[in-house]
Amino acid sequence: MSRAKRIILIVVGIIVLLVGATTVYLLKVNNDVDQSISKMTKKVNYKNTRMGSVDLKSGEPFSILLMGTDTGDKGRTYQGRSDSMMLVTINPKKKQTLLTSLDRDIYTQIVGYKGDENNYVAKGDTYYDKLNAAYSLGGTKTAIESVQTMMDVPVDHYVEINMKGLRTLVDAVGGIEVDNKIDFTLDGVHVKKGKQTLDGKHALEYVRMRHEDPKGDVGRQARQREILSKIIHKILSVDSVTKYKKYLRAVEDYVQTDLSWSEMLLIVKNYTPAAETIKQTQVKGQGEMIDDIYFQVLGLNSLLKEQNSLKKQLELPTKKKLPNLDEDDENQLFFDDSDEDEISTGTHYDYTGYGNIIYPIDEYNY
Repeated sequence: MSRAKRIILIVVGIIVLLVGATTVYLLKVNNDVDQSISKMTKKVNYKNTRMGSVDLKSGEPFSILLMGTDTGDKGRTYQGRSDSMMLVTINPKKKQTLLTSLDRDIYTQIVGYKGDENNYVAKGDTYYDKLNAAYSLGGTKTAIESVQTMMDVPVDHYVEINMKGLRTLVDAVGGIEVDNKIDFTLDGVHVKKGKQTLDGKHALEYVRMRHEDPKGDVGRQARQREILSKIIHKILSVDSVTKYKKYLRAVEDYVQTDLSWSEMLLIVKNYTPAAETIKQTQVKGQGEMIDDIYFQVLGLNSLLKEQNSLKKQLELPTKKKLPNLDEDDENQLFFDDSDEDEISTGTHYDYTGYGNIIYPIDEYNY
């Protein structure tokens, strides 16, 4: 396969949550492309913080929020949570793509949530919870707007895949080879330690497990990135229309995005240089127990650093202080990480009575 085709595969793989279900070169000549893409396309009426819209024709830097949700497997039929979230910023002029993982347990504002029959939120009050609760409380719209507020950058597009889609895709590519460091059993599925090829069922538990991992959710996110990158590698190793159509069919029922087919074509045409360098970073905080629930409380300076990294990638003005917070937020949502690398649980702020913490929707989320 030529280098040009490989670059196209990488870029499209990033767009569709790194699952790389298709390539423009191979699928351009197939009649079933429009039907498959239309099944995956879903526009979301959210408030974009960008002034105007990004111009894909001219190659302006843009962002995509990638979400892996826990709906669609384990018998879950309700609106699940976004089990993994990555903000992808793509800059063809810098020839760089930045993958920024967002910890699911981050304590943050849930933008636009006004309460429901189970949760009372007084008029004008701000609701705070884990970042991954945004999706369950308000769907894709609330998740996008909450990420925009927390990171202070626009989210231009989104791609969403549920867990059943990941399981189906792993089976479609013939399994994924890993060198598992931790022997564990999750929901009756045993994943042994050592080198092995995981089928979809075992790969799903491999990316879900966190309680047995000493690094917790940080370790889990690393395994998620590992599985996704190896899926890309497998897709790059084939050059068959039949196989690519198989991959596309595997995910078309489980992926949603607001990117149209014409926009995907523009991205492939104008953004291939951004695939030359793919960097990774992670937004995470300090562990805290708030009302007996575990959260990640962010550091003031570390969050500002991550925000500015994204702004530079998107060619937006950087800032010297967190720009989108009230004074009260500073002593409630964050800790001062100016002088200390790590602050132990309970040594800074008193969260008692502040905000409204939703009770766990189900035991798998906490």
